[in-house]
Amino acid sequence: MLNFVTIKEVKEVLGNWCKLERQRHQLTQNELAEILGMSRYTIQKFETGNNATLDTALKIAHHFDALDPLYKALKQQNEQNQTDSLY
Repeated sequence: MLNFVTIKEVKEVLGNWCKLERQRHQLTQNELAEILGMSRYTIQKFETGNNATLDTALKIAHHFDALDPLYKALKQQNEQNQTDSLY
């Protein structure tokens, strides 16, 4: 049986991660939104998996020092998926 990850599942995981990090840093949605220059509504929607735009996700990852590990994981994935040319 094949297991597929859906976009909805990724949005939910990102939202949950954001909420946990925000709470760990003792920030309200409003405080995080203000720090990032976005609305509380954007943070609220992101945390519920309803507005996981790439820009929002990267801003949040950067704020919580997760941008570098994310970049490295994606770069490693890209390197593993490269195939050598036969020419």
